[in-house]
Amino acid sequence: MSTTSSDPLSALEALPGVADAVNSVRKAVDRVYGHRVMRRRSNEVTAEAALRGARGSAALSGADWNLEEVRRRTDFRGDGETATMGAALRLTAEAGQLLSIWRQSPLRVLARLHLVAAGGSTPEGAVGRPRLAGEQVDEPLIEATVPGLQEMAGRLDGLSRLVMAGSSAPALVTAAIVHGELLALRPFVSHNGLVARTAERIVLVGSGLDPKSICPAEVGHAEQGRAAYVAAFEGYLSGRPEGMAAWIAHCGRSVELGVRESTAVCEALQRGAA
Repeated sequence: MSTTSSDPLSALEALPGVADAVNSVRKAVDRVYGHRVMRRRSNEVTAEAALRGARGSAALSGADWNLEEVRRRTDFRGDGETATMGAALRLTAEAGQLLSIWRQSPLRVLARLHLVAAGGSTPEGAVGRPRLAGEQVDEPLIEATVPGLQEMAGRLDGLSRLVMAGSSAPALVTAAIVHGELLALRPFVSHNGLVARTAERIVLVGSGLDPKSICPAEVGHAEQGRAAYVAAFEGYLSGRPEGMAAWIAHCGRSVELGVRESTAVCEALQRGAA
């Protein structure tokens, strides 16, 4: 995305449908935060949202497990789907520890996220750093051409500068762009999708939109399905205004579906307490 504006993200709010998506998300988030259960049992809702968010993110990376199986398991060591699920759970737990660092050093946070996700399943020398020449990217679902090293490094630095500079853009817009750009760049040799969705969560929480982390967008991304996720992402990759708007709207709908999930959790807790 190229623009001469000092706040390039702010211009995206003017794209068709984006303001409506932002307003819809804000209203949905306000509703779940106003639920009576949130006054007394918000920690339980946060914990459940983390579990369901991790399950959703892992599903998009090829580990589509039943929620009860995720809840039952205690050992996520292994290869394939088990390792993916374990990585998603570790990332969700780690995200809350990195909120204070994100705006000061987003690249440091991304390196930490990759280290947390890939440790034990990726060659040690490739963990926690951007990919090097000749290294292949293993990313389930996303088949778009991987940018070359020079383009990747330049755009990653640009994204970092945008985050550090801050923006007047709504949290949804910033989160969608961070998510989309990391997915487009795939800066690591593995686990890029999991890292990108965790970064989206960090933006939504750190911005104050979802301070208790109870609106897991990952749930909504998974619920809309892998085909819809890829189609929306292709809109982002196109760079065209309508494609960017569609991606932001897709991310907004994902947050709203995450809100719906946590609202159901609140209702279940309320019934149990009655």
